Amino acid sequence: MTNAGIVSRGLAALADMLVVVVTMGALYLGLVLTALIANPAQFRFPEPNLIFSTTVTLAVSVLYLTACWTVSGRTVGTVVLGVRVVDKRAKSLRIPVAALRAVACVLFPVGLLWVAVDRQRRSVQDIVLGSRVIYDRPNPNVPVR
Repeated sequence: MTNAGIVSRGLAALADMLVVVVTMGALYLGLVLTALIANPAQFRFPEPNLIFSTTVTLAVSVLYLTACWTVSGRTVGTVVLGVRVVDKRAKSLRIPVAALRAVACVLFPVGLLWVAVDRQRRSVQDIVLGSRVIYDRPNPNVPVR
Protein backbone atom coordinates (compact mmCIF):
# COMPACT_ATOMS: atom_id res chain seq x y z
CA MET A 1 0.00 0.00 0.00
CA THR A 2 1.43 3.29 -1.11
CA ASN A 3 0.94 6.45 0.91
CA ALA A 4 -0.91 9.20 -0.96
CA GLY A 5 0.94 12.34 -1.96
CA ILE A 6 0.26 16.03 -1.54
CA VAL A 7 -1.78 16.46 -4.74
CA SER A 8 -4.26 13.66 -3.96
CA ARG A 9 -4.62 14.82 -0.37
CA GLY A 10 -4.97 18.47 -1.35
CA LEU A 11 -7.66 17.83 -3.94
CA ALA A 12 -9.51 15.57 -1.50
CA ALA A 13 -9.35 18.34 1.12
CA LEU A 14 -10.79 20.85 -1.35
CA ALA A 15 -13.70 18.51 -2.11
CA ASP A 16 -14.28 18.04 1.62
CA MET A 17 -14.26 21.80 2.16
CA LEU A 18 -16.99 22.05 -0.46
CA VAL A 19 -19.03 19.46 1.45
CA VAL A 20 -18.68 21.53 4.64
CA VAL A 21 -19.65 24.76 2.82
CA VAL A 22 -22.76 23.09 1.37
CA THR A 23 -23.62 21.70 4.81
CA MET A 24 -23.26 25.15 6.36
CA GLY A 25 -25.52 26.58 3.65
CA ALA A 26 -28.12 23.92 4.42
CA LEU A 27 -27.92 24.71 8.15
CA TYR A 28 -28.38 28.43 7.45
CA LEU A 29 -31.35 27.68 5.18
CA GLY A 30 -32.85 25.57 7.97
CA LEU A 31 -32.39 28.47 10.39
CA VAL A 32 -34.04 30.86 7.92
CA LEU A 33 -37.00 28.54 7.36
CA THR A 34 -37.42 27.99 11.11
CA ALA A 35 -37.48 31.75 11.72
CA LEU A 36 -39.98 32.21 8.88
CA ILE A 37 -42.30 29.50 10.22
CA ALA A 38 -42.03 30.71 13.82
CA ASN A 39 -42.90 34.34 13.08
CA PRO A 40 -43.80 35.05 9.43
CA ALA A 41 -45.15 38.55 10.11
CA GLN A 42 -41.86 39.86 11.50
CA PHE A 43 -39.47 37.71 9.46
CA ARG A 44 -35.97 38.99 8.77
CA PHE A 45 -32.99 37.02 7.54
CA PRO A 46 -30.77 36.12 10.49
CA GLU A 47 -27.54 38.10 10.55
CA PRO A 48 -24.54 35.80 10.66
CA ASN A 49 -22.36 36.22 13.74
CA LEU A 50 -18.67 35.72 12.93
CA ILE A 51 -17.77 33.90 16.15
CA PHE A 52 -20.85 31.67 16.07
CA SER A 53 -20.45 30.89 12.35
CA THR A 54 -16.77 30.08 12.75
CA THR A 55 -17.42 27.84 15.74
CA VAL A 56 -20.21 25.95 13.97
CA THR A 57 -18.10 25.57 10.81
CA LEU A 58 -15.18 24.13 12.80
CA ALA A 59 -17.54 21.78 14.67
CA VAL A 60 -19.21 20.59 11.45
CA SER A 61 -15.78 20.01 9.88
CA VAL A 62 -14.50 17.99 12.85
CA LEU A 63 -17.70 15.93 13.11
CA TYR A 64 -17.73 15.23 9.37
CA LEU A 65 -14.10 14.10 9.27
CA THR A 66 -14.35 12.08 12.49
CA ALA A 67 -17.47 10.23 11.38
CA CYS A 68 -16.15 9.45 7.91
CA TRP A 69 -12.72 8.31 9.07
CA THR A 70 -14.23 6.13 11.81
CA VAL A 71 -16.87 4.45 9.66
CA SER A 72 -14.99 3.83 6.41
CA GLY A 73 -11.76 5.81 6.38
CA ARG A 74 -13.18 7.81 3.49
CA THR A 75 -14.72 11.22 3.04
CA VAL A 76 -16.37 12.44 -0.15
CA GLY A 77 -13.03 13.89 -1.26
CA THR A 78 -11.06 10.74 -0.59
CA VAL A 79 -13.61 8.60 -2.44
CA VAL A 80 -13.27 10.85 -5.49
CA LEU A 81 -9.45 10.72 -5.32
CA GLY A 82 -9.19 7.02 -4.49
CA VAL A 83 -7.48 7.34 -1.11
CA ARG A 84 -8.36 6.24 2.40
CA VAL A 85 -7.27 7.22 5.92
CA VAL A 86 -6.16 4.22 7.98
CA ASP A 87 -4.14 3.33 11.06
CA LYS A 88 -0.76 1.55 11.05
CA ARG A 89 -2.45 -1.82 10.37
CA ALA A 90 -4.53 -0.44 7.47
CA LYS A 91 -7.74 -0.51 9.56
CA SER A 92 -10.22 2.33 10.01
CA LEU A 93 -9.30 4.80 12.73
CA ARG A 94 -10.82 4.46 16.18
CA ILE A 95 -13.06 7.31 17.30
CA PRO A 96 -10.54 9.03 19.63
CA VAL A 97 -7.76 8.95 17.02
CA ALA A 98 -10.12 10.06 14.24
CA ALA A 99 -11.38 12.92 16.41
CA LEU A 100 -7.86 14.06 17.36
CA ARG A 101 -6.77 13.85 13.72
CA ALA A 102 -9.82 15.83 12.62
CA VAL A 103 -9.17 18.56 15.19
CA ALA A 104 -5.50 18.68 14.18
CA CYS A 105 -6.35 18.88 10.47
CA VAL A 106 -8.95 21.61 10.99
CA LEU A 107 -6.95 23.75 13.43
CA PHE A 108 -3.46 23.09 12.02
CA PRO A 109 -3.94 22.48 8.27
CA VAL A 110 -0.39 23.59 7.51
CA GLY A 111 0.75 20.30 9.10
CA LEU A 112 -0.65 18.53 6.06
CA LEU A 113 1.98 20.21 3.89
CA TRP A 114 4.69 18.10 5.54
CA VAL A 115 3.62 15.36 3.09
CA ALA A 116 5.55 17.20 0.38
CA VAL A 117 8.90 16.83 2.18
CA ASP A 118 8.50 13.56 4.13
CA ARG A 119 9.99 10.54 2.36
CA GLN A 120 7.11 8.36 3.55
CA ARG A 121 4.50 10.97 2.52
CA ARG A 122 3.22 11.55 6.06
CA SER A 123 1.71 14.73 7.43
CA VAL A 124 2.50 16.02 10.90
CA GLN A 125 -0.90 14.62 11.94
CA ASP A 126 0.04 11.18 10.54
CA ILE A 127 3.39 11.16 12.34
CA VAL A 128 1.92 12.19 15.70
CA LEU A 129 -1.20 9.97 15.59
CA GLY A 130 0.10 6.97 13.63
CA SER A 131 -2.35 7.35 10.76
CA ARG A 132 -1.71 6.98 7.04
CA VAL A 133 -3.44 8.09 3.89
CA ILE A 134 -3.13 5.34 1.30
CA TYR A 135 -4.16 4.88 -2.30
CA ASP A 136 -7.14 2.53 -2.28
CA ARG A 137 -8.76 2.48 -5.68
CA PRO A 138 -11.19 -0.26 -6.66
CA ASN A 139 -9.74 -3.01 -8.85
CA PRO A 140 -11.33 -2.68 -12.33
CA ASN A 141 -10.87 -6.43 -12.90
CA VAL A 142 -13.14 -7.39 -10.02
CA PRO A 143 -16.86 -7.42 -10.92
CA VAL A 144 -19.14 -5.24 -8.81
CA ARG A 145 -22.05 -7.09 -7.21
